[in-house]
Amino acid sequence: MAVPALWLATGFGLGYLPIAPATWASFAVGGALALFTLRGPLDPVVLTAALGISVVLGVWSSGVAERTLGHDAKPIVIDEVAGMLLSVWLVPLGSRPVLTLFLAFAFFRVFDIWKPGPIRSIQRLPGGYGVVADDLLAGVATNLVLRLLVPLVSSGLGRSMAPWGSSP
Repeated sequence: MAVPALWLATGFGLGYLPIAPATWASFAVGGALALFTLRGPLDPVVLTAALGISVVLGVWSSGVAERTLGHDAKPIVIDEVAGMLLSVWLVPLGSRPVLTLFLAFAFFRVFDIWKPGPIRSIQRLPGGYGVVADDLLAGVATNLVLRLLVPLVSSGLGRSMAPWGSSP
């Protein structure tokens, strides 16, 4: 079971990128979510299922992978998948969903790298639990920030802050 676990834990090999594999994994999740929003709002049932599956598979696969790669080793990126999904879980994306998803990506990476307070200490949990738990807390922090920012992003303020102009 080590090979499938390593494959999952490394995001199907994405974790082996030489520069910023966690950032690339987070970006891939955000990009996939952005593509899904082109069809309409994200389905909360599908998002909840994806989050649950990523947490369960993340704890299992990263626990197995860390025996080979080390605790929370750089190539293990499935925890970023779970964290990014939790970042936007049940957050109304507003009238500018791609901008909201970009903010989710940016805030998630800040919280995941900075690891303020309990985010840093929870990663000491054993095995895959510690690997995934800190990213879940970073996702919770991002989710809370988004709940405050989305109304602003959806209003006129969000339009003036957009780097690509103020067109609707």
